[in-house]
Amino acid sequence: MLGLKNESKPQEFLKTSEAEKRQIIEDYLQSGLTKRAIWEKYTGCKEEHGQLLRWMRKYGYLSRDEQKRITFVSLKSRMDKQPPKQELVSDFEHLQLKRRILELEKQLQESEMKSISWQTMVEIAERELNISIKKKYNTKPSKK
Repeated sequence: MLGLKNESKPQEFLKTSEAEKRQIIEDYLQSGLTKRAIWEKYTGCKEEHGQLLRWMRKYGYLSRDEQKRITFVSLKSRMDKQPPKQELVSDFEHLQLKRRILELEKQLQESEMKSISWQTMVEIAERELNISIKKKYNTKPSKK
């Protein structure tokens, strides 16, 4: 801990130097931990009541636009975790190709089942009706 904690009263904090504040902010931005986790790491208290955000504004870590959209995840870690657009496109194409493969496999399975059922039907018809249904390839065409 950086001397932030006052042992006599846990709710009050000793004055911290600008360097200590900047070190806490840098650790928050680089580690990807929540503000609460960083605050607890440095002070031992669970609640930080927006102090990190105020320090970030004071020392210029947030622009005016970013101040309005700040979330509990640091801006830097959020940007690092986002895949580039090219990866998003390739992931989408990959999913489309997987879906197409599944569709084609299903069609192939249905086609094979139709073929088997057709062959079974022809065999039963030939056996039951004593007629030749299958084409014989070596026969000459009949003359009429």
